[in-house]
Amino acid sequence: MILARALIPLAVLAALPASAQTRTPSHCIAIADAAPEMVWRADWGDPLEDDSVRLSYIGHATYYLETPGGLSAATDYTGFLGLGDVVPDVVTMNHAHSTHWTSEPDERIPHVLRGWDWTGEPADHHLDLGEMLVRNVPTDIRRPGGKVEPAGNSIFVFEVAGLCIGHLGHLHHEPTDEQYAALGRLDVVMAPVDGGMTLDLPTMTGVLRRLRSSIVLPMHWFGPDTLSRFLSGMEDDFLVDIRRDNSVEISLATLPSRPTIIVLMPSHLE
Repeated sequence: MILARALIPLAVLAALPASAQTRTPSHCIAIADAAPEMVWRADWGDPLEDDSVRLSYIGHATYYLETPGGLSAATDYTGFLGLGDVVPDVVTMNHAHSTHWTSEPDERIPHVLRGWDWTGEPADHHLDLGEMLVRNVPTDIRRPGGKVEPAGNSIFVFEVAGLCIGHLGHLHHEPTDEQYAALGRLDVVMAPVDGGMTLDLPTMTGVLRRLRSSIVLPMHWFGPDTLSRFLSGMEDDFLVDIRRDNSVEISLATLPSRPTIIVLMPSHLE
């Protein structure tokens, strides 16, 4: 089932709070009760309701996350988010390809979290910013010639506003049982659905069915044909909500009652 939704821009423009707030405990390990209310949309930089987050799809594998207390994070950060002078509090990166990281992140960014460790050891991040906790679960990546780089990718998890939000990065294999356990119950997951450069579609759909997140946000889909192939394989188990805007506001209280794929249109921050 495919749902369409009209744009409902918010008219309120006010400054974000200057300081971060205390974090509402997430439900990463316990399955949250889902409510049937719809999620909302607003432009980046607009004020947020308490216990909600905004996710904006920048493009490729980059999402921009905002909290009510004014914190922000960018996933698979490449050094560019838009024409404005945007400096996130946190950026995460993976290095399977150059389109998922930068060797020269803005020096003003307080926290640059690489999904790999140059020493070859697994990256280990547990960043507590009060209102938001950012952690990672390392996974392996493929290399040319059949080689494998152990722990070369990370699935990053953001615990904020009572939500558990995961970004699968450049995932190259189904997580192990131990990795699924380390992730916990993801309320929202950003998933690469290209069908080849990361995971083939049968494996990716299997991962998403097992995660059973309330909201799936597709990324790394390159064009309508790639996206359509992914959606056609998911419609039996997930509602599909295709939108014309690039951002969505989500709270624990307004998660959809049935697992839903929300397709956002990529757009740089303006």
